[in-house]
Amino acid sequence: MSQSTGLSLVVKTLSYAYGNKEALSDINFSIAPGECTILLGPNGAGKSTLFSLITHLYNSRDGEILINGFEVKKQSCQALANLGVVFQQTTLDMDLSVLQNLHYHASLHGMTRKQASIRINEELERQGMLARKDEKIRQLNGGHRRRVEIARALLHKPSLLLLDEPTVGLDVPSRKGIVEHVHSLCENDDLSVLWATHLIDEVYPTDKLIVLHEGEIKAQGSVSNVCGGDSTDEISHAFKQLTQVKPL
Repeated sequence: MSQSTGLSLVVKTLSYAYGNKEALSDINFSIAPGECTILLGPNGAGKSTLFSLITHLYNSRDGEILINGFEVKKQSCQALANLGVVFQQTTLDMDLSVLQNLHYHASLHGMTRKQASIRINEELERQGMLARKDEKIRQLNGGHRRRVEIARALLHKPSLLLLDEPTVGLDVPSRKGIVEHVHSLCENDDLSVLWATHLIDEVYPTDKLIVLHEGEIKAQGSVSNVCGGDSTDEISHAFKQLTQVKPL
């Protein structure tokens, strides 16, 4: 039985260590439907470890993660069925076409060929990639590959989308286009998003913000509450203050 919370993601008292080295300590937060939550932290803050726990690549004895009310450790199939993921490193098959990559993913979710074709066309249309569906992935630039990965992550209509540094290495127009598109999905489709980044300009004033540093949440809430304002300069200043290394 799922625990109905009305929330897309709940993380409770979550901790994780690599041997004697603590990577996450007592992490607590939740994401509501339609909410874009930015997980802001420097390299090594624990963002990737947190994502590995949410996606069940890692398992922690301490704490609890619920996706749409399903507990990731005990009800992993039901929980992960509600989840779409775009990892920092591309996981597309470079020698297959856009269409072949997406049909393969759809089959993993048990979709029929007809269902898959309808959903693939819908998502590629939304990404502006339908005309390129027969091209091999290696023929696409970085921004277009990311759009295909987002389309793939949304094929099974998840309630929660995880984005792990998805714009790293992209040019400014490609980054801007993806940031705008993801925010429109939250606003128009009620999709919940957890977006890990260290890039201040990807934060919208309407976002929820979680600042992670050295495995601990240093602040969370609306951008204006965490930063005292919502300009890029104010966010940058608050981020530096919250993530500065304490002297020994």
